[in-house]
Amino acid sequence: MVESHPKAASATLAERTLPPKERLAVLLAAFAGLFCDGFELGLMPVASLSVSQSLLGPAYTDTLGGAWFAWFTAALMLGAAIGGIVLGDLGDCLGRARGMAISILCYSVFSGLGSLVRTQEQMLVLRFLVGLGAGGMWPNGVALVAECWPNRSRVLISGVVGAGINAGYLLLALLVWTWPVTPAAWRWLFSWAAVPAIIGIASWFWLPESPKWLASRHARKPVSPPVRELWRGPLRRTTLVGIALGAIPLIGAWAASKWMVPWADKVGGAAQPHYKAITTLCWAMGATLGSFLGAPVAGLLGRRLAYFLISLGATALTCALFSFTAPLRTTFLPVVCVQGFVATLFFGWLPLYLPELFPTRVRAAGSGLAYNSGRFATAVGVLFAGTLFAALGGSYSRVGATTGLIYALGMLAICFAPDTSRKSLEEDL
Repeated sequence: MVESHPKAASATLAERTLPPKERLAVLLAAFAGLFCDGFELGLMPVASLSVSQSLLGPAYTDTLGGAWFAWFTAALMLGAAIGGIVLGDLGDCLGRARGMAISILCYSVFSGLGSLVRTQEQMLVLRFLVGLGAGGMWPNGVALVAECWPNRSRVLISGVVGAGINAGYLLLALLVWTWPVTPAAWRWLFSWAAVPAIIGIASWFWLPESPKWLASRHARKPVSPPVRELWRGPLRRTTLVGIALGAIPLIGAWAASKWMVPWADKVGGAAQPHYKAITTLCWAMGATLGSFLGAPVAGLLGRRLAYFLISLGATALTCALFSFTAPLRTTFLPVVCVQGFVATLFFGWLPLYLPELFPTRVRAAGSGLAYNSGRFATAVGVLFAGTLFAALGGSYSRVGATTGLIYALGMLAICFAPDTSRKSLEEDL
């Protein structure tokens, strides 16, 4: 009797490609999961002041509203950081599809429960729990798509996946433009946020698994958990570089850029309740295009040069937005749109680059750790921005211009990153 060799069996599995319909199902499910992830992540920038005014009642002040916005955001980022690591690790152990399904169920159920809260503290806890699922969605979805589609398609597919989160912001903006979110009417928005649970259930039962993950599991000998392996040998430096490259755009987005929406809400006020929705819509339009084109730009210019130029542009535009214009000025919305485009090129670049850094056996854990560890720093950065906001007398423009300088660090960090432009995902099963 002839026994099959484990390596030969794993090679056969790795070489297997999914039929076109199954690859399309994977792409649509990952896009839908990230699309709804973006919807969930965008809820509090749009609804935070209304939620705080409703739950705090007469105790509400503008400074207190800004402080609670910082706390809600920090809780979300902390949850996302932990979720990205834990659920990314789970995706390496149980499979990408199931890791993604658990992530979607987590963020949709806990976000939907936000419609029932009675105190700010209850909302704070729920935002942390939403973050767990939101953080787990990215590494599992990106790894699944990267491993199911051939290398020749990865630049385009990474662009589609990268655009998912910001397309979710776009839907959110259209909803709150049509039905304004006010202190008297915000719970409906959180009820809508529970709908993606349907996608999570469908993904658990019907979504095909990555052939490369199946091959990796078949070939792998008992080893330490994937997250632990990331801190050993040559992977340690790779992990640190990935964390830096993932952290800078996230800190910039949440500690700087996201202040534009509550700023617009405050200036527009009750007289113009649609203005925050218009601001979100303009930003999301630019962001959706930017995150889609981030991967093609990286393919055209090279991974390192693209990241350097994106960092330069994001620094300049964020500082310009908060320093040289303001809500209700004619220049504000165009600059918001362009800033959204440039600053989110990062999020098309990252789904292409981060999977290239790590071998298959730790790809979801590595990508999740790199992308979501930045959220630990982001949570701290947002709290610092909230403290700075209070110290600056509640000045949105000054806090945004100051924290926007974080993008400049990207020009330094990319100098330590390897060029993976010619790397295939086939090796190191």
